Amino acid sequence: MLIVHVHVQVKPECVEAFKAATEENARASVEEAGIARFDVVQQAGEATRFVLVEAYRTAEAPAAHKETAHYAKWRDTVADMMAAPRTSVKYANVFPEDAGW
Repeated sequence: MLIVHVHVQVKPECVEAFKAATEENARASVEEAGIARFDVVQQAGEATRFVLVEAYRTAEAPAAHKETAHYAKWRDTVADMMAAPRTSVKYANVFPEDAGW
């Protein structure tokens, strides 16, 4: 299992549009065979900051995700909404060993 946290800061005037585009992408993403979970969370007290929590079943699944039409649409739609470049951190799950996702 590969877990990726994608940290995003959006422009204040783009928060609602970013949420809508990201929810659409997340709904399509969870239908991919390689994605176990795709959460979109917004920081409490700082509405412009989000984390996308992506849980992949295999090491190859992130690359396959980036080849989908819905990811490309999301990437292009939100590009000008960013207040700063997005960053990501990759994790391996420790417990449970088999999350059952």
